[in-house]
Order: sequence, then C-alpha cells, then structure tokens
Amino acid sequence: MRSKLTTAAYALGAAGLLALAACDTAPPPREDVPKLAVDTGWPTIPAGTKFGEVSAVDVDAEGNVWVLHRAGRVWAEPFPKNPIAEPTVFKFAPDGTLLAQWGAGQFIMPHGLSIDPQGKVWITDPGLEQVFRFSPDGVQELVIGTRGETAQDATHFGRPADIAFLGAEPDERVLIADGYVNTRIAEFSPQGTFLRDWGTFKVAHAVAVDTTRIYVADRENACIQVFDHAGKLIESRVSPAGNHTYSLKPLSGGRMLAVEGRDGADRKGAIIRIYAADGTIAASYDVGLPRDGASLGHDLAIGPDGHIYVADVPAGRVLRFQLPSQSDQ
Repeated sequence: MRSKLTTAAYALGAAGLLALAACDTAPPPREDVPKLAVDTGWPTIPAGTKFGEVSAVDVDAEGNVWVLHRAGRVWAEPFPKNPIAEPTVFKFAPDGTLLAQWGAGQFIMPHGLSIDPQGKVWITDPGLEQVFRFSPDGVQELVIGTRGETAQDATHFGRPADIAFLGAEPDERVLIADGYVNTRIAEFSPQGTFLRDWGTFKVAHAVAVDTTRIYVADRENACIQVFDHAGKLIESRVSPAGNHTYSLKPLSGGRMLAVEGRDGADRKGAIIRIYAADGTIAASYDVGLPRDGASLGHDLAIGPDGHIYVADVPAGRVLRFQLPSQSDQ
C-alpha cells in the first residue's frame, strides 16, 4: 500500500496533476541543432566482446565508467523468463580500457545503473520488477521488490527505471523512478526500507538530484518536473519540439544536462540540452547517428574530468564527448 502522506504530500499530488496538463502539448516542427563531435575511439572493447542494447551508464568517484547492456537481448514484450547468459555490466577505466565485466545469468531486462556515494552499484530490472545493490566486484548485497510481481506499494514495483541518491548518512535516501507501469518516485533507505512515495507521472524514466532540487524526466509527457527535496513541485519544463527526455544530470550552479529523443512521437535520436538555472535552454546539440532510427539517447553520466557519456540503445554504443567550453562555464 502507499505510505500515509502529509498535507503537503496531498498538495503535491494535485500539483502533479496540473503538471501533467501543462506538459501535454502538441509537438512543433522538427528542430535543427548543431552536431557535436564524439570520441570515436572510446572505449576499447576486446576482440570477441561487444555491446548489446546499451541502456545505462554512470561514472564512479575514480572516473571509472560503468556500462549496463543487454548482451544480445532486445527490449520486446512480453519479456523472456530466462536471464541473459552473458555479462551485462562492464567497467571501463577513464581511458576506455575494459577493467571488469559481470552480471551473467542475473537479469531479464536490465535498464538503469547508478553508482551511490559509497561506490555501490545499483541496477533496475523491469523484467524482474526488482532493484539490486551490488558491491563493485559484482557481489549481490540487496534486493528490493518482489520478483515477477507488479504493484505499486512498499514491496513491489511497476517496471522500475532509474535510481538517484539524496542526502548523506544517516539520512541518505534512495530515489527510484518507478516507472513504466507505476507513476511515482519511491523512496527507500540504503538498506532497502520503504520510506514513502510521491508524484504523478506518465513515465518517470529518470531521476536526478542536486543540492536543492530533484529532477524527474516525465518522458511520455515530454517534460521535466522539478521538485524541492521535500517533494514539492517547483516547476515543469516542457521539452522543445515535443521531445521525450530520457535522462538528466545536474551541472554546477543550478544548471542541468539532459538527453532527449527527437520530435514528439518519433522518440529516436539523441539531442543534448543544457538548461540554465532559470530553466531556459542555454545550448542544444545532436549526438545521434545520421540514419533515421539509428540512435536513441537513453541515459547519460558526467565524469569528474568533465567528459559526458551517453548510452545509445539501438546503436549498441556509449558515446563520450565534452561540451563546448562556452556552454560549460
């Protein structure tokens, strides 16, 4: 069942409904944005090893890049029952050298991967309806959710998508964007204790935090919803060209980086947005492949050295690039 909400949380629900209405707009014509150069030689994958659908990417405190992929499996429903036999988690050094791979035989449809402040690896699997925490070496430490069961309550998920971390011990919270079937952000302790849930989203595909705000990519509403740390709605940002925001990460000074699909119902593509602190768009770039349907920017991460990483699902690749200096100052 849902947690018992406060008066403020009830107000949040009403505000969320208003946000949905504000986000529901007709897509404008196709948008032209400049192409951004990417590092074509990154990463180095050994012979005989390749990516499947790349769904997630994150960077740890040492600058190592973690990549989640589906190793030959394609997102199609109904989901298979058997786990993916090949390793699904790759760890790369900053220079692109493959350091480790694990996750074979553990996931049905891996989706999101996030590294917490302690260096633990959190993974969502909508096929299993579960969220996992692993050590950096791939030892399973925690499972949240009931395997194979869909519901919206303290012990179930509805295709969980993404994870972010808010606060510090002993008050750290794990925020789970839940997700494709459910309509909420679910909050847990790092030990897996359910705390509360909130929000009204069509598809909460990604969640991110900075020092004052929580950002949710409400993908199917083609908008970004912005909350304070208590979960109170501050504003809704309608995505330009009716695009679908897939992932987002905070930059310095209240700015934000986002990756979108292309132009409304056509969600393929990879458009990078840099949002100013006031919510206006400071810059936009295209990092997708030129062929129609060849790219889908699904997740992004920012390294400590300033490199940006984007997971491209259909292209089976991870992009690395740097923002033009005038956009990242």
